[in-house]
Amino acid sequence: MSAPSQDPKPGHAPEFHPDPITGEPGAHPLGTGIGAAGGAAAGAALGALGGPVGASIGGVIGAIAGGLAGKGVAEKIDPTAEEAYWRENFHREPYYEEDKDFADYGPAYQMSVARYEEDARFEDHEAAMAEEWDSAKGSSTLHWLQARAAAKAGWDRLHRRRDGSVGDEGPI
Repeated sequence: MSAPSQDPKPGHAPEFHPDPITGEPGAHPLGTGIGAAGGAAAGAALGALGGPVGASIGGVIGAIAGGLAGKGVAEKIDPTAEEAYWRENFHREPYYEEDKDFADYGPAYQMSVARYEEDARFEDHEAAMAEEWDSAKGSSTLHWLQARAAAKAGWDRLHRRRDGSVGDEGPI
């Protein structure tokens, strides 16, 4: 059996999302990084009560805890399964245009998977996603206002899956 491709097509994530260091499937560097940054800031703030050394130690401990928590959130989402779901279903969505294909909508779904946070709303990330769209869209012919509907659908699906209000459609 051949190894998964490490050179994805533009706008497609590598199959199995390999860890950049170990090569193991299921890497979640974005979730880990976001968690680590937030944890470091919180840990440093709490540690500051003990002076500069306390702030340093608190920052390190917070980064580790936050990184693990961020990775835990990211591991609840299977980007490969999400891509497979949308590849199969994008043409059933009300925003779908017949002259468009998955390469047009896929990057918008991927943005939602990458940015999704359990306790955040799509609107909390929308401005940043709009700003990043031109560099993230790959070969998509959509403008942000067209892609927004797909990005929101991707976000909403993750949110409904988290809440259990969507049937068993495979892993998130």
